Amino acid sequence: MKLDVDVLRYLSKDDFRVLTAVEMGMRNHEIVPSDLIGRIASLKHGGTYKVLKNLLKHKLVHHDSSKYDGFRLTYLGYDFLAIKTMVNRGVFTAVGRQIGVGKESDIFEVSNEDGTVMAMKLHRLGRTSFRAVKSKRDYLRHRSSFNWLYLSRLAALKEFAFMKALEEHGFPVPNAVDCNRHCVVMSLIQGYPLVQVKQLQNPETVFETIIGLVVRLAEHGLIHCDFNEFNIMIDDDEKVTMIDFPQMVSVSHRNAQMYFDRDIECIFKFFGKRFNLSFEECSDDIDDDESSRPSFSSITKTAGFLDKELAASGFTRKDEDDIQKFIEGDVEDDDVSDDEHDSELSQTNIKGFDSLHLDQVKSQLQDVTRKVK
Repeated sequence: MKLDVDVLRYLSKDDFRVLTAVEMGMRNHEIVPSDLIGRIASLKHGGTYKVLKNLLKHKLVHHDSSKYDGFRLTYLGYDFLAIKTMVNRGVFTAVGRQIGVGKESDIFEVSNEDGTVMAMKLHRLGRTSFRAVKSKRDYLRHRSSFNWLYLSRLAALKEFAFMKALEEHGFPVPNAVDCNRHCVVMSLIQGYPLVQVKQLQNPETVFETIIGLVVRLAEHGLIHCDFNEFNIMIDDDEKVTMIDFPQMVSVSHRNAQMYFDRDIECIFKFFGKRFNLSFEECSDDIDDDESSRPSFSSITKTAGFLDKELAASGFTRKDEDDIQKFIEGDVEDDDVSDDEHDSELSQTNIKGFDSLHLDQVKSQLQDVTRKVK
């Protein structure tokens, strides 16, 4: 479903009030009954059904009457709630063109009042490719509709937490600006995905830098788990930046060595094929050097070194367990509780919606969808 934020300027205070009521109702309901939405929204003169019809027209909610008359949020509705919150916080004032799309996320340019261009990443676990996997591995049994939103929020929270922690320890990552629901705002990297690069002035130097990052991550107790040419950015000066962190795990993870070796293998294979680099294989009687393949067992690891920083950023051990179960396909019906949204929803008190300056939001978004220069 294409994100058309131009619709945002036409949504009223009541529209957002009802949209948030659906979100709050989904803490305990897969499909929120219409009468419950009306009770939560508590519109002064009623009219909840009329508002729901408007939200349904813009595909912000989905109507389901198979068991009883009710509604649930769509990803587009979740997008609008996150974007409105970011605008209210003053994080950005305009949304520009889409600059990236993947099986797990969409990325857009956004800009703030002073014209600074940033990147907004909307996590979308559960889109078509994931649903094809779900039909085979049955990640969430029959409770898929809200859990996808919940897991997308966890993915965003994890990425934001890891990005901040890595930045504080000097790793080349984007600057983490803010996070809300499934949305992460970060600095825009001026470069290209490595997969798009056909030639390098110093491929050996870039290769050593990238392998050094994998090793350094492990020394800090972390493994990227998806460190490949798609998640490495490189600029005109051949400066490397890492992106995409929702799948990172600790070196104490039971599959840590497998993930580490897979990351290393991806880099070796890509540089060997794309830039025709040849590599020496290390043997038992030869110490590892720059041309040898790094060994997981030879790295001095400090597992849990970043736990304090990650906890301070809001990503808890329970969140890690939930998202790891999703990654490994072990999420059961009751493993992911919708009540976990309490802390997120508490930031959006339905009673406080009367004081939201939505007219100001509309004026801030006058040039929304306009290409950001």
